Amino acid sequence: MAVLQAILQYAMGINMIKCLGNKILRRFDKELLCIEPWGENSFRVRATQRHEFLTEDNGALLDPAVCESKVYKENGDTVLVNGKLRCEITPTGKLRFKNNKGELLLEEYERIREEVQGRKEFNSALEIVPRTFEPHPNTDNYRLMVRFEPNEGEKLYGCGQYQQPYLDVKGCTLELAHRNSQASIPFVLSNKGYGMLWNNPAIGYVTFGKNVTEWTAHSTRQMDYWITAGDSPSEIEEAYANATGKVPMMPEYGMGFWQCKLRYQTQDEIMEVAREYKRRGLPISVIVVDFFHWPNQGDWKFDLDYWPDPKKMVDELKEMGIELMVSIWPTVDAQSENYKEMEELGYLTRSEYGKRIGQLGDACVIDPTNPEARAYVWNKIRQNYYDLGIKIFWLDEAEPEFTGYEYSHYRYFKGADMEVGNIYPREYAKMAYEGMEAEGQENIVNLLRCAWAGSQKYGALVWSGDIDSSFRSMRNQLAAGLNMGLSGIPWWTTDIGGFHGGNIQDDKFKECLIRWFEFGAFCPVFRLHGFREPFKEALGTTGGGKHISGAENEVWSYGEEVLSVCTKYMELREKMKPYITRIMKEAHEKGTPVMRPLFYDFPQDNKCWDTEDEYMFGPDLLVAPVLYENERQRKVYLPDGKWRNIHDNKEYQGGQEINVNAPIDEIPVFVREGSLEEIC
Repeated sequence: MAVLQAILQYAMGINMIKCLGNKILRRFDKELLCIEPWGENSFRVRATQRHEFLTEDNGALLDPAVCESKVYKENGDTVLVNGKLRCEITPTGKLRFKNNKGELLLEEYERIREEVQGRKEFNSALEIVPRTFEPHPNTDNYRLMVRFEPNEGEKLYGCGQYQQPYLDVKGCTLELAHRNSQASIPFVLSNKGYGMLWNNPAIGYVTFGKNVTEWTAHSTRQMDYWITAGDSPSEIEEAYANATGKVPMMPEYGMGFWQCKLRYQTQDEIMEVAREYKRRGLPISVIVVDFFHWPNQGDWKFDLDYWPDPKKMVDELKEMGIELMVSIWPTVDAQSENYKEMEELGYLTRSEYGKRIGQLGDACVIDPTNPEARAYVWNKIRQNYYDLGIKIFWLDEAEPEFTGYEYSHYRYFKGADMEVGNIYPREYAKMAYEGMEAEGQENIVNLLRCAWAGSQKYGALVWSGDIDSSFRSMRNQLAAGLNMGLSGIPWWTTDIGGFHGGNIQDDKFKECLIRWFEFGAFCPVFRLHGFREPFKEALGTTGGGKHISGAENEVWSYGEEVLSVCTKYMELREKMKPYITRIMKEAHEKGTPVMRPLFYDFPQDNKCWDTEDEYMFGPDLLVAPVLYENERQRKVYLPDGKWRNIHDNKEYQGGQEINVNAPIDEIPVFVREGSLEEIC
């Protein structure tokens, strides 16, 4: 209301800038622009062609801490300064952002004839403005395009998880939409010393082109982005975490080994696997009941024909020191006992045309943007799982994986998919988190296949989806995991060995599995999963028995050589737990990525900004995974300092590239001098 009153005070003006508290408001013709401090060294920037900004938005930003700022005029520009970040508003309304050294960080793209001191100055005949609102006729929504000048020599990181090998996304066009194995989290970190969040959950795309950077939202009511400046990547990441939220503390069991496959078909089968791990003396923290253990999708309970005594199963696993994770899907079959009630109460995602059934196969999808729907589904989960002692859930299908990804065909409680669709995985994570929190649980972690900005504060552990079993795919996961950490999601994992296509009798796949397992031991969460071949037949024709299963996927399923390597890294992971606890605490308290590119810890080393096939696991371990078939040696760049190879204890002086042996049972890992000896 205060903003609206301020607007009315100068609504008769054509081009006026006013201060309202620490905000700058500019009205020019149809556009209302607002720039305001939003945390230390940071601004939130909004623009709309409506009469006011949204009073309730669906973005990711938390309420900001109070910070001092100053406003003044300089060379015809209006200048707003907040700590290390300065915003210059030109007479035409173009924005420039500079750091406290006066260095240009980001500048909007403008090609127009400018009016200077009452006369037209020829700048460009193109007439391209920085912010374009193309109205959708007879609606309150627009197709929004926001353009920025390219920076020479700029590198950009983050933006979520895409199935590509590129860590630096400069030069890429990225879809701002979720898919199975794709999580769009529109935050980028620049080597120029800033970070930017596109705080808009609409479906769209971004192009980081050589000639222009362009962000597009296909259907929205306002522009909204957040920008911060910092002297190091860590300062930028910590500011972003303060703005959007931090993960809880990872529980102790989350730091160990997770056993999973598609899929254990019965209670007896999963219990025998757990007992075998204990008989062999192999460390295991979590075991998983995957999908279709239920009578119907949307029943959210065990099919007692195949899981006759879930409480007994949970209790016995806890006695062995193993947590049970259970798969939850957002899908609701028409045959489900809950379908009719959920339909009547409006708790299901709507289709713009035609029936709901068919949104995902033979089922429709819950609407977690509706708080009442979240409470309804959580109540079913609580009654049928949580009250049995199950405290960790696998929230699958979190995009959700609509048939054909026809984004324009679906609508939520919060609005059309095209306008708000990217918040779905965040609200889905919130559903379980707020229910578990209400039960008094702390240190909440749940596994999801997707995320958006802010998902981390709801205990979201994101995995990289249904990827294929190949070295090419593993290379993509390295880039995905590092960019997810920089996008504000420090809890990340992948299906060790990939999900599709791995035959347990194939020697080539066994090599890929070994290398992936070694890499997985140095990921935030260490989790074995996959839909292995040859497949097993279904056990029945109804309920939890009507779906096939993959082949065995336990560490002893692949022969003695694989078992030996897996055992080595499972035991190493256990030894690293004190160190992992320390870096998980940093993630919880500061938003620090658990795995991150070399430049995060060595920002002054230009070589680190160019190195994309190594990473830091916390501040003291440098990991150089083997990413190619038949590779038994690889080059490793070591930053400044002294480094010790964990396998042979040989020490190296940093600042150089070395050749390292990498036999099949060794992933090159180096410990930074001065770190604790218990690391490795």
